[in-house]
Amino acid sequence: MNEDIFNMAVRKFLKRVGVASQREIEGAVRAAIESGTLKGRRSVAARVLLSIDDIDLEHEIADEIAFD
Repeated sequence: MNEDIFNMAVRKFLKRVGVASQREIEGAVRAAIESGTLKGRRSVAARVLLSIDDIDLEHEIADEIAFD
């Protein structure tokens, strides 16, 4: 396995995930604030599940995202 190619491919994938996820989160939180759904809240619970079927990988990350 070429470590450099693998490392760059993983980084490219994670960058794409990060940018797309940030856009989705920001848009959804703004819309929920405007609609009053998050009235009185200062954060939301977030959870991401990374899965790669070919190698039976499942990894979950959960955290709070503050917006106040």
